[in-house]
Amino acid sequence: RAMAVALEQEMKAKAQEARARVIEAEAEVPLAMAEAFRTGNLGIMDYYKMKNVQADTEMRESIAKQ
Repeated sequence: RAMAVALEQEMKAKAQEARARVIEAEAEVPLAMAEAFRTGNLGIMDYYKMKNVQADTEMRESIAKQ
């Protein structure tokens, strides 16, 4: 029983570490986008297309949850 509890705690810790890595990666996205705008690798139309895809994805996810 103690081994099972220890394994469960270890899995919870790994899941939390993974969530932390995702949050760190998400924090880098705006910085990378700003750099892409500055260097000219990302134009305003590219930005709007990306936002449209994100909105479409969110809409589909909300429909799927129902």
